[in-house]
This record gives sequence, C-alpha cells and structure tokens, in this order.
Amino acid sequence: MPIAFSTGFSPHPKVSYNNAAPTGTASEAEYIEIGVTVECDPDRIRLALDEALPPGLDIVDAVVSNSPDFAARLEASVWHLEFPGVTHDQLESAVNAFLVETEVLVERLMKTGIRTFDARSAVLFTKVQPPEPAPQESECAILTLVVRHCTPAVRPDDVLAALRRVADLVPPTPVRVTRLAQGPLAPDGQGVGDPFALDRG
Repeated sequence: MPIAFSTGFSPHPKVSYNNAAPTGTASEAEYIEIGVTVECDPDRIRLALDEALPPGLDIVDAVVSNSPDFAARLEASVWHLEFPGVTHDQLESAVNAFLVETEVLVERLMKTGIRTFDARSAVLFTKVQPPEPAPQESECAILTLVVRHCTPAVRPDDVLAALRRVADLVPPTPVRVTRLAQGPLAPDGQGVGDPFALDRG
C-alpha cells in the first residue's frame, strides 16, 4: 500500500486515529484514516490490513474518502455497559437519579492535573435493558448510553463516577464496557448514523 508521508525534516506516515476508545474498553467501532499517494482499491486494503492484524482486531469496512471532514462526523458514541452483580432495579434507580440532575460534576486526572467537568450534559439517551430470568448469582444489569462527543470527552468511566456520586452505585465487580457505534448523531438523539454514508456513493 503506497502510504503518503508528511514533509519536513522528520517525515511520518499520514495515519490518524479518530476518537479512539479509552484504555480498558472494548469497541466495535474504531476508525483510522490513511493517506495514500495513488488511488487504491479499498477492498484490497481492507483485506491486507485484516490479514496483518492479530485475531480479534478486524477491519470490517473501508471506503475512499470524498471529503476532508471525516473526524467531524463522529459526533457521538453508543456504549454498552454490563454490570455483573447489579440488579436491573438497582441500575434503573441509579440512572433515574442521574437523569433528573441538570449537572453532575466528576473529576479526572489529566496531563495538566485534576479537572472537574459535567458528565450529565453529554449523555443524550439511556436505556436499562429489561431483566432476563436468571439465577440470583448470575444477575447482570445492562445499560445502553448515547454520549455526545465534547471537550473534555465524557467517557463511560465518567458516567460510572456520576452514578456513584448521585446514587452511591458501586458495582461489586468491574463493569464491562463496549463501544457499539460512533458517527453522526441521529435526529432523535437515540443513536448514530453511518459515518461513511457521504463516501459510499
């Protein structure tokens, strides 16, 4: 693949990762932009990259970009959070307590030190999945979130900190977090669209 390089004293490949998922989270929707020197067949690039990556890291789609604003299309993410050992009612009560607030301040250690910011305003949609019949010891409440991308980014762990602050929800085991999608925000605010839509034509 004829990758393009930047100019200057220390050229580097023109590869950019857009809005990468936080460390420790799974994801089914990560995007990378690769600059090339000649037009390439996106299917061949997808197959070549997929073969070069280890199992579990799969390239599922590739398109030729028709505009320079791809990163701007990633307006929001859909997150899937599994709470082992937490009941549906416990999670629903905590989420309701979170939603009635107009602002929930949380803290995060950043490069410049501790920063305080609002975790509530970025959360546009929540859904606690209905409980499934299961033995008490295997209960696992599930929460779906749609979170708008903003600065600083509100991550799932920030929402967990907010639930702890407003409802004292402390899961007994680590929450399993997966990003299901990211892209342009749907008009109803309850999901995201295909960020490749403008390029598929």
